[in-house]
Amino acid sequence: MTRKLHLAVSAYGVGGPGQHGLWKDPRVPKNASIDIQYYIRQAQIAEQALFDAFFVVDSQFITADYPSHYLNRLEPLTLLSAVATHTSRIGLVATASSTYNSPFNLARRFASLDQISGGRAAWNVVTSFDTGTSRNYGLDEHLDYATRYGRALEAVQVVRGLWDSYEDDAFPADLDANVFLDPAKLHALNHVGEHFKVAGPLNISRSPQGQPVIFQAGVSEEGRNLAAQVAEGIYAPGGSQAEAQAYFRDIKRRAEAVGRDPQHVLIFTGATPVVAGTDEEAHRRSREIFEEDNDFDRKLGFLGRSFGAYDFSRHDLDAPFPDVAHLAEKGGRTAGQAIVDRAAAENLTLRQVVDTLTEYKPSPFTGAPDTVADAIEEWFVTGAADGLNLRFRALEDLERFAGDVVPVLQKRGLFRTEYEADTLRGNLGLPIPENLYTAKVAQ
Repeated sequence: MTRKLHLAVSAYGVGGPGQHGLWKDPRVPKNASIDIQYYIRQAQIAEQALFDAFFVVDSQFITADYPSHYLNRLEPLTLLSAVATHTSRIGLVATASSTYNSPFNLARRFASLDQISGGRAAWNVVTSFDTGTSRNYGLDEHLDYATRYGRALEAVQVVRGLWDSYEDDAFPADLDANVFLDPAKLHALNHVGEHFKVAGPLNISRSPQGQPVIFQAGVSEEGRNLAAQVAEGIYAPGGSQAEAQAYFRDIKRRAEAVGRDPQHVLIFTGATPVVAGTDEEAHRRSREIFEEDNDFDRKLGFLGRSFGAYDFSRHDLDAPFPDVAHLAEKGGRTAGQAIVDRAAAENLTLRQVVDTLTEYKPSPFTGAPDTVADAIEEWFVTGAADGLNLRFRALEDLERFAGDVVPVLQKRGLFRTEYEADTLRGNLGLPIPENLYTAKVAQ
């Protein structure tokens, strides 16, 4: 089968990371992050453009320095349940933490979204980046990396087991025989593991796609190993094309090493296109966007996220970068350590670290429609991504991409001209997982 590009849109309302000034944009409602109609409209535009998925990220800890969208936003599964009733084909990807949710609850909520949407649900598995989340769930400290990722792997295994509680033909609903359920097709999981003890069964049947799709986002060693073992879709970091290619090769290699088909691990690289009538106009707009979001104090505050919401404002901005590596150990270890290492290697002050990390770097997908399509094609064919998870500042930016760039990709034979299936799995080209108990009988 010819490889096809996949596209998702990630919704951020009044502004996620690097979009500190978006709430000021007159095109964006000030309550966009809690306005369900705003989300529904985004999903409908993306669906009309034949996007694979509508992606909702999440976190459960904030400080006043966090981006505007983080401060006041809807819970992902609740949001997507509403979106599901106003769309019919686009996939619905919700982020939920394996650290701060029980597997049974996760299994039931995602299975419900899968039924509501007719087989379009996906779980983006995260272990929670923000260390302060622990205090919202009765824990004094965030779990360490090894524990969080061990728990995540087991949580996915338990959830998948619960999703198989009913075999596909468990409900004959035979009036003549007076049989609604065939009890032989109902199975308790009876899982006892290192982190969880879950009896089951789950009280909801399998959906048209068998099970929700598993997405994952992570760049640490533990995160990459988890992706290789369980992920069917990955929300990958951006960076340069070379960095994306290296990440792509690494994940595919790890998946193959554990006996999986690497073609069934689809990598969606995060990207923020800026599309305009000409390349010059697009780059001018890209620079304007940077200046609109270039609030040093907010960037300083958000820097602390990789270090357990540490308050860097207590330090002299022009003194050497403080010794805070230990604060990243249970939170954003990979990102935090990279910041510390760079500061040490280049002898940077705190101010220079903030400026360096947030210096102007236009998206590689900036330009006129053909230019943006050229860049997307280049990343796709050279193995930097299977698709893109796109972020747009306002509805009209999404509409412009959908109306101007998507047709170019379609004309080049890179992107679909109609949906291949009614389910997310079908549109991603992923197989329907065989029910665990049906497979045992077949053996």
